[in-house]
Amino acid sequence: MPGPRVVGIVDDDASLLRALRRLLQAVGFTVETFGSGEEFLRSVRPPPSCLVLDIHLGTLTGFDLHEWLLASGASVPTVFITGHDDDATRERARKAGAVAYLCKPFDDQSLISAIERALARDSF
Repeated sequence: MPGPRVVGIVDDDASLLRALRRLLQAVGFTVETFGSGEEFLRSVRPPPSCLVLDIHLGTLTGFDLHEWLLASGASVPTVFITGHDDDATRERARKAGAVAYLCKPFDDQSLISAIERALARDSF
């Protein structure tokens, strides 16, 4: 029997973290939230099954965190989210191997579908 489907969420917006935790738990995911990339890296847990990662986090960006994970050998399917969409950022997410790229505000079902694809390890 497979273990729980753990979704890690990294976003510096505390209210969005709470809302996403409630949403994803309501549909059956185990959720871990982090308010920064640094907080995520300090976590001693194994990597999540899927990562929902805000791009614009501050000192350590979502892209920086994703690149660090890859360099450390942790290939975590990632859904990038952003409130600052542009062609260059979208292209960088695609080249990084993102499962999905969602612009805030996004609808609940788009996120849930993206996470399901991530857990199936599909890419967009």
